[in-house]
Amino acid sequence: LPTNLETLKRRAKQSIMPLLTPHLLKLRLNTYAPYIGAGIKIDHISLDQGLCVVSMGLNTLNKNIVGTQFGGSLYSMVDPFYMLMLMHQLGSNYVVWDKSSHIDFVAGNSKVTARMKIPSSEIITIQDLAKEGEAVFREYKVDIVDEQQKLIATVTKTLYIRLRKYSKSKEQVNRIDTFDAQ
Repeated sequence: LPTNLETLKRRAKQSIMPLLTPHLLKLRLNTYAPYIGAGIKIDHISLDQGLCVVSMGLNTLNKNIVGTQFGGSLYSMVDPFYMLMLMHQLGSNYVVWDKSSHIDFVAGNSKVTARMKIPSSEIITIQDLAKEGEAVFREYKVDIVDEQQKLIATVTKTLYIRLRKYSKSKEQVNRIDTFDAQ
Protein backbone atom coordinates (compact mmCIF):
# COMPACT_ATOMS: atom_id res chain seq x y z
CA LEU A 1 0.00 0.00 0.00
CA PRO A 2 2.70 2.61 0.81
CA THR A 3 4.27 2.05 -2.61
CA ASN A 4 0.92 2.54 -4.31
CA LEU A 5 0.17 5.60 -2.20
CA GLU A 6 3.53 7.13 -3.09
CA THR A 7 2.90 6.44 -6.77
CA LEU A 8 -0.53 8.03 -6.54
CA LYS A 9 0.88 11.11 -4.78
CA ARG A 10 3.64 11.45 -7.39
CA ARG A 11 1.17 11.19 -10.29
CA ALA A 12 -1.15 13.73 -8.66
CA LYS A 13 1.73 16.17 -8.25
CA GLN A 14 2.84 15.65 -11.85
CA SER A 15 -0.61 16.56 -13.15
CA ILE A 16 -1.28 19.45 -10.74
CA MET A 17 2.16 21.05 -10.36
CA PRO A 18 2.63 22.28 -13.94
CA LEU A 19 -0.33 24.59 -13.36
CA LEU A 20 0.96 25.87 -10.03
CA THR A 21 4.72 25.88 -10.59
CA PRO A 22 5.08 29.44 -12.04
CA HIS A 23 3.19 30.92 -9.09
CA LEU A 24 4.95 28.77 -6.52
CA LEU A 25 8.36 29.45 -8.05
CA LYS A 26 7.71 33.20 -7.96
CA LEU A 27 6.50 32.93 -4.35
CA ARG A 28 9.49 30.82 -3.34
CA LEU A 29 11.97 33.20 -4.96
CA ASN A 30 10.26 36.27 -3.49
CA THR A 31 10.52 34.70 -0.01
CA TYR A 32 14.15 33.61 -0.43
CA ALA A 33 15.99 35.23 2.49
CA PRO A 34 18.87 36.80 0.50
CA TYR A 35 16.35 38.35 -1.91
CA ILE A 36 14.22 39.69 0.93
CA GLY A 37 17.31 41.16 2.58
CA ALA A 38 18.46 42.86 -0.60
CA GLY A 39 14.95 44.05 -1.50
CA ILE A 40 14.91 41.99 -4.72
CA LYS A 41 11.47 41.21 -6.13
CA ILE A 42 10.56 38.85 -8.96
CA ASP A 43 7.90 40.83 -10.82
CA HIS A 44 7.27 38.25 -13.52
CA ILE A 45 8.61 34.80 -14.29
CA SER A 46 7.57 32.45 -17.07
CA LEU A 47 9.98 29.58 -17.57
CA ASP A 48 7.90 28.33 -20.51
CA GLN A 49 8.22 31.68 -22.29
CA GLY A 50 11.83 32.18 -21.20
CA LEU A 51 11.05 35.51 -19.56
CA CYS A 52 11.91 36.93 -16.16
CA VAL A 53 11.58 40.49 -14.86
CA VAL A 54 13.22 41.35 -11.54
CA SER A 55 13.34 44.66 -9.66
CA MET A 56 15.09 46.08 -6.63
CA GLY A 57 14.39 49.31 -4.81
CA LEU A 58 17.08 51.27 -3.02
CA ASN A 59 16.88 50.83 0.75
CA THR A 60 19.11 50.82 3.81
CA LEU A 61 19.77 47.08 3.47
CA ASN A 62 21.18 47.29 -0.07
CA LYS A 63 22.67 50.80 -0.07
CA ASN A 64 26.47 51.07 -0.09
CA ILE A 65 28.62 53.82 1.42
CA VAL A 66 28.17 56.12 -1.59
CA GLY A 67 24.38 55.76 -1.66
CA THR A 68 23.94 53.33 -4.56
CA GLN A 69 22.95 49.66 -4.61
CA PHE A 70 25.63 47.19 -3.57
CA GLY A 71 27.16 45.59 -6.64
CA GLY A 72 26.53 42.16 -5.14
CA SER A 73 22.83 42.95 -4.83
CA LEU A 74 22.71 44.11 -8.46
CA TYR A 75 24.37 40.88 -9.53
CA SER A 76 22.14 38.73 -7.30
CA MET A 77 19.03 40.06 -8.94
CA VAL A 78 20.00 38.40 -12.25
CA ASP A 79 22.22 35.51 -11.13
CA PRO A 80 20.08 32.35 -11.36
CA PHE A 81 17.55 33.18 -14.04
CA TYR A 82 19.26 32.30 -17.32
CA MET A 83 20.25 28.96 -15.84
CA LEU A 84 16.71 28.34 -14.55
CA MET A 85 15.10 29.24 -17.85
CA LEU A 86 17.50 27.10 -19.88
CA MET A 87 17.16 24.12 -17.54
CA HIS A 88 13.40 24.31 -17.87
CA GLN A 89 13.24 24.86 -21.62
CA LEU A 90 15.90 22.30 -22.55
CA GLY A 91 14.63 19.68 -20.12
CA SER A 92 16.33 16.95 -18.15
CA ASN A 93 18.35 15.62 -21.11
CA TYR A 94 20.71 18.60 -20.74
CA VAL A 95 23.11 19.75 -18.05
CA VAL A 96 23.27 23.52 -17.57
CA TRP A 97 25.82 25.31 -15.39
CA ASP A 98 26.82 28.93 -14.87
CA LYS A 99 30.40 29.11 -16.07
CA SER A 100 31.34 32.74 -15.56
CA SER A 101 29.91 36.20 -14.98
CA HIS A 102 31.01 39.77 -15.29
CA ILE A 103 29.30 42.97 -14.18
CA ASP A 104 29.98 46.50 -15.41
CA PHE A 105 28.70 49.17 -13.03
CA VAL A 106 27.53 52.62 -14.02
CA ALA A 107 25.75 53.80 -10.82
CA GLY A 108 22.24 54.45 -9.74
CA ASN A 109 20.27 55.63 -6.78
CA SER A 110 16.69 54.54 -7.40
CA LYS A 111 14.64 51.43 -8.13
CA VAL A 112 16.24 49.23 -10.80
CA THR A 113 14.85 46.54 -13.09
CA ALA A 114 16.32 43.73 -15.19
CA ARG A 115 14.45 41.96 -17.97
CA MET A 116 15.85 38.60 -19.06
CA LYS A 117 14.53 36.81 -22.13
CA ILE A 118 15.57 33.65 -23.97
CA PRO A 119 13.88 33.45 -27.38
CA SER A 120 12.71 30.08 -28.68
CA SER A 121 15.22 30.42 -31.54
CA GLU A 122 18.03 30.31 -28.94
CA ILE A 123 16.76 26.97 -27.64
CA ILE A 124 16.80 25.56 -31.17
CA THR A 125 20.34 26.90 -31.70
CA ILE A 126 21.56 25.30 -28.45
CA GLN A 127 19.97 21.95 -29.32
CA ASP A 128 21.58 22.04 -32.74
CA LEU A 129 25.02 22.91 -31.34
CA ALA A 130 24.79 20.24 -28.62
CA LYS A 131 23.42 17.35 -30.67
CA GLU A 132 26.84 15.73 -31.26
CA GLY A 133 27.69 15.79 -27.55
CA GLU A 134 30.00 18.80 -27.57
CA ALA A 135 29.96 21.34 -24.75
CA VAL A 136 28.12 24.51 -25.70
CA PHE A 137 29.01 27.87 -24.17
CA ARG A 138 26.46 30.65 -24.60
CA GLU A 139 26.82 34.24 -23.48
CA TYR A 140 23.88 36.35 -22.30
CA LYS A 141 23.86 40.05 -21.46
CA VAL A 142 21.28 41.75 -19.34
CA ASP A 143 21.00 45.46 -18.70
CA ILE A 144 19.90 46.69 -15.31
CA VAL A 145 18.11 50.01 -15.75
CA ASP A 146 16.50 52.60 -13.49
CA GLU A 147 12.94 53.89 -13.73
CA GLN A 148 13.91 56.28 -16.54
CA GLN A 149 15.50 53.35 -18.46
CA LYS A 150 18.97 54.77 -17.76
CA LEU A 151 21.64 52.07 -17.70
CA ILE A 152 22.82 51.22 -14.18
CA ALA A 153 24.80 48.03 -14.83
CA THR A 154 25.32 45.33 -17.46
CA VAL A 155 25.78 41.71 -16.43
CA THR A 156 27.32 39.21 -18.85
CA LYS A 157 26.83 35.54 -18.04
CA THR A 158 28.39 32.55 -19.78
CA LEU A 159 26.58 29.25 -19.43
CA TYR A 160 27.83 25.72 -20.09
CA ILE A 161 25.27 23.43 -21.73
CA ARG A 162 25.69 19.81 -22.76
CA LEU A 163 23.60 16.77 -23.45
CA ARG A 164 23.48 14.91 -20.13
CA LYS A 165 24.67 11.58 -21.55
CA TYR A 166 27.98 13.21 -22.63
CA SER A 167 28.53 15.31 -19.52
CA LYS A 168 30.79 14.60 -16.56
CA SER A 169 27.98 16.22 -14.55
CA LYS A 170 25.42 13.53 -15.39
CA GLU A 171 24.32 13.41 -11.78
CA GLN A 172 23.40 17.10 -11.63
CA VAL A 173 19.87 17.29 -10.28
CA ASN A 174 17.46 19.50 -12.16
CA ARG A 175 15.68 21.00 -9.14
CA ILE A 176 12.99 22.43 -11.39
CA ASP A 177 11.90 18.84 -12.13
CA THR A 178 11.85 18.09 -8.41
CA PHE A 179 10.38 21.47 -7.40
CA ASP A 180 7.31 19.92 -5.82
CA ALA A 181 9.34 17.53 -3.69
CA GLN A 182 11.22 20.27 -1.83
